[in-house]
Parts: sequence; C-alpha cells; structure tokens
Amino acid sequence: MNLFETGWENLKSGVIYGAARGRFVNLEGIEDAVSRAGEISWRNFGKRIRFYFPGFTHHRSKRIPRLDGFFPSISITGSRCFLNCKHCGGRLLQAMIPAESPERLLEVCSEIKRRGGVGCLISGGCSVDGKVPVKPFIGALSEVKKKLGLTIFVHTGLIDLETAEMLRDTGVDAVLIDIIGSDETIREVYRLDATTRDFEESLEALEESGVPFVPHVLVGLHYGRLRGELEALRMISRHRPSALILIVFFPIRGTAMELVKPPPPKVVVKVLTEARFMMPRVPMALGCARPRGKHQRETDVLAVRAGINGIAFPSDAAISEAKNVGLEISFSPLCCSQIMEITRLN
Repeated sequence: MNLFETGWENLKSGVIYGAARGRFVNLEGIEDAVSRAGEISWRNFGKRIRFYFPGFTHHRSKRIPRLDGFFPSISITGSRCFLNCKHCGGRLLQAMIPAESPERLLEVCSEIKRRGGVGCLISGGCSVDGKVPVKPFIGALSEVKKKLGLTIFVHTGLIDLETAEMLRDTGVDAVLIDIIGSDETIREVYRLDATTRDFEESLEALEESGVPFVPHVLVGLHYGRLRGELEALRMISRHRPSALILIVFFPIRGTAMELVKPPPPKVVVKVLTEARFMMPRVPMALGCARPRGKHQRETDVLAVRAGINGIAFPSDAAISEAKNVGLEISFSPLCCSQIMEITRLN
C-alpha cells in the first residue's frame, strides 16, 4: 500500500502525507504548500496564466473576450470503447465528433479548417489492450498536418515505440496519455488487464521516440479516493514530459460510478503541489474534465495561488483570483495541453 492509499483514511482526521518531503502535513495548513508551489512556478515561468476554451465560440461571462477559432474533439471509434471503464462508460465519447475511418477524419478536419478552427483533439475508445487504435489513421494525420496546418493533439491510451515514432513522423503537435499509478485501479476501474509497468513502458516509448507528450493524471479515479496518484507522478517525473495535465474525477450519469463523490478541492490541490515539488520546471494545467460549481471555484482559486500555468474552462473565481494575485492573463481556444509551449506564449 503506497502513501496516498493510506493517506485517504487520514483525510478524516485532516492529515495527508507530504510525498516530496517525507512527512505528514495537516490539510488545514495546505496554504503553506500552495504558497511555496506558487513561488516555484512563478520563478520558473513568470507570473502569468493562460485560460483555455477548446471548442469555444461564445462565452457569456463578461470577463472573457471573444476568441477566434475553435478546437473540437474527434473520436476515431465513435461512441465505442471495449474497456467500458467504470468512471466513463464511453459517455465522454458521445460528446465528440465521430470519424471512424481515415477518409472521414480528413473530411471532418477539412470542415474544421473551413469554419475557422485552429485544430482538434483526436481521441477514441480503447481496445481490449488499452490502446486507442490510431495506426490506421497515421496517413490521414500526416495529411492533415501537411495540407491543413491544424494543431493536432492525439490521445492514445497505452502506446508502443513503433506507434509513437509513427505519430512523431506525422508531425502531430503532441501525444496525450493518461497515467495510472495503481494496479488495483487499472484492474477495477479501467477493467484492463495491465499493470503500472505497462504505463511506465508507454512513457519510455514516448520519451525515446522524441514526440512531444503530455501525461494526464486523473485525481480520485479510484472511486473518488486517492490511490496511485503519487506513483503516477513519480513515473512521469522519471521521464521528460512536455507538460502535465491534472484532471479530477466527477460522477457521470449512467456510469457505474455515478453516485461516487469527487475528492475535495484541497485534496486535488495537494496533489498539484506535490506535482510541482517533484517537477518544478514542467508546465502544468487543470484540464477540462473536473467537477463544476462550488468544487470548481474552490479548486480553481487554490490552483491559481499554487502557480498553475493554465486552466481549461476556468470559473469566474479563477479569473478574479488571477487578477488579485497580479498575474498576466491570456486566453486561448486551444486544448490546455498547449501549455507545453508556455515559454513561447505571450
């Protein structure tokens, strides 16, 4: 049992393990960790933050300017996913544009370009081996990059070196991959016959191939509890990610986990601060998959104070806090994985 596994029970008494420092700290005193994480981030990246609105065409908040372009998500498997993970059940795929053949993918991307889009996320459901079947689409992806010039991020699932090199050669801007640090979670929630070693090997393949890659860590994936997040961060820190995205479990109606509560905002941000202590020079963002409402507002505000570099679909509270902290604010219609280019973002 790792540190975060035992740590969940300690949340009831207000303590959680401080992984980077090797001691327990009180969650009530998380403000100190948040402050130090913020100092580290701003020292390395400057006092700035970028807010992302992928797929965005109009937002009712007066705090957000109108953005040119949009960045939709495409599923190359339609709504099909053989794993049928307990937290998703394929529901997230239903919100994506289906493109189940290379020809259809080219058509969809051409239409995105025609309508003024700036790029897209290519994703899909997993096969029984935990991989999104991207190989049949390699030629189409290469053509999209060469002829349309769109920004393309590809969400792959587990990946081998051959596929990573093929994606590199297409010129896609980055590969996105979810990293899980608990064998139990992989089996129980993902329903996947794999281990953390398979995820580590995927990171090794991506690093060796030279393609930019952006790991994602889903906080609270194990029924809303922390289990394996620390190990996932350790795995990622052993490689050279272009950026890190933290997302947060939220219940989806019609799934096996629809009644499960997400981890509290302070717990989410505790994971964020540990990530910053482990990887001080890696750009980090809060992804679009996270709870809304009060949970979002509280998480966003703490994340801003902790020096998060980017937030997808931020709450108004996040924007207000960024102004209060004195951050330089910018907005983008792209996927938040673009945060990997923070040193070139103005």
